[in-house]
Amino acid sequence: MRRSSDSVARPVLAFALISLIAMGLVATSGLFLIRRLADEQALNQARHLTALSSRVVQRQVDEGLITGDAESLSAVTSVTFDYILYEPILRVKIWSAEGQIVYSDELRLLGRTYPLDAEERRVLAEGGVAAEVSDLQAPENSFERGFGELMEVYTQIKTPDGTPLLFETYQRRSSIVGNGRALAGRFTPVLVVTLVALALLLIPLAWALARRVRQTQSERQSLMQRVIQSSDIERRRIAGDLHDGPVQELSGLSMQLSAAAETVADPAASAALRTSASAVRGTVKTLRSAIVGVYPPNLQHAGLPAALSDLVARLERDETHTTLDIDPGVRFPPTVDELLYRACQEMLRNVEEHAAASAVHVTVRREGDRAVLEVRDDGEGIAPGAAAHAREGGHMGLEILGDLVRDAGGQLTAGPGDGGSGTVARVEVAAG
Repeated sequence: MRRSSDSVARPVLAFALISLIAMGLVATSGLFLIRRLADEQALNQARHLTALSSRVVQRQVDEGLITGDAESLSAVTSVTFDYILYEPILRVKIWSAEGQIVYSDELRLLGRTYPLDAEERRVLAEGGVAAEVSDLQAPENSFERGFGELMEVYTQIKTPDGTPLLFETYQRRSSIVGNGRALAGRFTPVLVVTLVALALLLIPLAWALARRVRQTQSERQSLMQRVIQSSDIERRRIAGDLHDGPVQELSGLSMQLSAAAETVADPAASAALRTSASAVRGTVKTLRSAIVGVYPPNLQHAGLPAALSDLVARLERDETHTTLDIDPGVRFPPTVDELLYRACQEMLRNVEEHAAASAVHVTVRREGDRAVLEVRDDGEGIAPGAAAHAREGGHMGLEILGDLVRDAGGQLTAGPGDGGSGTVARVEVAAG
């Protein structure tokens, strides 16, 4: 019986959907990372531009700038307007350690004093380049409010005698963001093309792998079917030998003993012959029950209820109380009948060999579109680790049965019964 899940397209489609989701997450994360890296790179460019500008201005800075010397201011102004004040730089300020603006292209700021924050004091003392978003509501930025959002980038410069000053540029934030977006735009197509190429590579591989798995499963099912067929042939041969040999001979002997009992005049001898004939008939019945166990009946002719009745009858001879609850009106396809019969046969064999049960109840019913077989016993139950020990000991009946049921699209479960005593084994499969 082949399940619809054997289809190659379904697992490949599921793989493709999962891959698309995963690639979407990777793309989103990748784009976010690229955007952050691009913004950081653009900010680095702003820092680099400020550092380069500071080196140009520092050549014109001397001690006169701190005291407001006109020639010093003129020299710095000349280089600032000639080489520095171009997009994205909109404003230049030079601060003393006391927070006084000793130079700005905005003349109204000259000589004004504002407190320096901790980061500005750190850069002034230690050097380096720092950047932050301008707080346009701060008093020292009152003349920059008309420029829109700005970034302040500042670094240390020194006068010829070593006095540290803070060189600061104001750059358009939109320019830095735009540079970041431009950089991100260069890398985004690379990421997208790479992910698409990966998808185009993985889906054919998934298709080939799914086909190989399906082929392996098909070969496994074929091998299992051949094993079952070989077992059926061997069991048919054994059953035929038993039926045509000992069963026929013992049946004939039973008839002869019964006939002899009728002709013998001695009552004691006649009773002994009848007893012997009855014992022989009992032996024949046992052998026929064994034959049923060795080679099952033709389910298409005998029907599932009759076949299960023969199976259950085998336990009766061992003084195990058995009941069979099956609706005579229930009909399943031949393949389902065969699977339920094989399942019941294996479950009863386990009960007989391992459960030490005094009562067994077998139920077959339809639940919606499912055929259900349950075998309940009041035996010792399933001990923890029993499945592993059974496999180690070569007892793989339930494991093989589970494979057969799963291959048919069904499910086999086995566990403790009500109240934790005994065992309930259940097979559930599509009723067809």
